[in-house]
Amino acid sequence: MTTENKVAQVKRPSPNNILPIIVSVPHCGTLFPEELKSSFHSEFLSQPKDTDWFVHDLYDFVVDMGITLVSARYSRYVIDLNRSFEQINLYSDERRQTDLCPIYTFAGEPLYKLDKDISQIEIKRRLAAYYWPYHEVLDREMKVHLNSQGRVLLFDAHSIARCVPEIRNEPFPDVILGDNYGKTCAPELTEKAQHILTLSPLDNAHNEPFRGGQITRYWGRPQENRHALQLEMSQDLYMDTNTVKFNPAKADRVRDTLTRLLEGLHETLMRLETVT
Repeated sequence: MTTENKVAQVKRPSPNNILPIIVSVPHCGTLFPEELKSSFHSEFLSQPKDTDWFVHDLYDFVVDMGITLVSARYSRYVIDLNRSFEQINLYSDERRQTDLCPIYTFAGEPLYKLDKDISQIEIKRRLAAYYWPYHEVLDREMKVHLNSQGRVLLFDAHSIARCVPEIRNEPFPDVILGDNYGKTCAPELTEKAQHILTLSPLDNAHNEPFRGGQITRYWGRPQENRHALQLEMSQDLYMDTNTVKFNPAKADRVRDTLTRLLEGLHETLMRLETVT
């Protein structure tokens, strides 16, 4: 079953086949609210850079597995659902970081026609209109699983260009697993994920250079039986980056590993003792 609200599309599995896992895709959105369109440079409206292109399409198979898929509708240029609502940087190193309501792309290009900061009043408006409603969807879906199965795993799915020199000079590995150095989920889940990824054809890393963003860090509360993991993936694994088109053949190869990963995480999740 598919439902939509202003900020999110939610695809739920059949009631007869529900796993306590939610896949969140916060950076796949490409829409812009009508009241903001005239403020942006037009080239970013038609093809917003820094989008996690087609990640919701890559993961659409999870619904048949019994997993709920939540994906964002609006561009991260409107407001970044994976940044701190307190506007605190996620990382303390020298990499370029974009803001909660960015005014520049990762490459440093100005997004707005007028070169000025976004007011705190406008940021609060966007938080209320676009940010918190997405997080409320995640919270609602997690509570369904907590009430029925006593546990839940939030799997935050992302993608990125293979090379982003503003973050680091070296190319990224195929996938990067993030658990904020063990804080966002039970260690058994991370260990299982690392084991499956190590046996897969994918080159993988753990917490470097990404250890999970705001969604993973905010909602990952293993002491409340809420576990969270982030998986960052290089975009050339499932799409043609030059033409910005989804590549079904590439995607199917990656889905084999993602299927094994999510199956293994589910098995491990169900073996965990719940915290009371």
